[in-house]
Amino acid sequence: MTVQNEKTSVRRATKETDVSLSLAFEPGQIEIDTGIGFFNHMLTQLAFHAGWSLSVTCKGDLDVDDHHSVEDTAIALGVAFAKLAPSGAGRARFGYAYAPMDEALARAVVDISGRGCCVIDGTFASPAIGTLSSCNIAHFFQSFAANAGLTLHLDILRGENDHHRAEALFKAAALALRMALAPRAGAESGSTKGETAIDTEGAGL
Repeated sequence: MTVQNEKTSVRRATKETDVSLSLAFEPGQIEIDTGIGFFNHMLTQLAFHAGWSLSVTCKGDLDVDDHHSVEDTAIALGVAFAKLAPSGAGRARFGYAYAPMDEALARAVVDISGRGCCVIDGTFASPAIGTLSSCNIAHFFQSFAANAGLTLHLDILRGENDHHRAEALFKAAALALRMALAPRAGAESGSTKGETAIDTEGAGL
């Protein structure tokens, strides 16, 4: 199977947010505007180190808090990812990486499995980093993995500064994703199961 790095766009509009996103798995322009400065910074790190082109605009109910904006951006990014890589076929499928940020160190392991699962081990000392609630960092990765069909394990191994801990985490995730998305030589399927066929007729879906 030949992997084609095409571009896709997603629009997600609710009463809480309006997200427009475009994604390509190749280096290019990165433009992020979510209204949350530190979140913009983290998404920029994710796209740059993963080797993606990414454009995100989110207009959300920040007068309430940042939760909906982070969650809906993650959902849109996950949907876009799944459109470009619905399975690990033709790709390395598995990826792992360590990333340091000064005194902080994080690890990420990913499988483009088609099954959304995210396990995170790591906390933050402060309730917020800039205007991004610390608790929404885990929620971002959980929502992204669920919608992208990724099995994602993330660990913050050490670090004293919350900014550094978060940035190491996003960079590790980016590098692991970059490895998993690399073209795979040999068999078409990235699984011993082969490509899974699902018959939804009569399934009530």
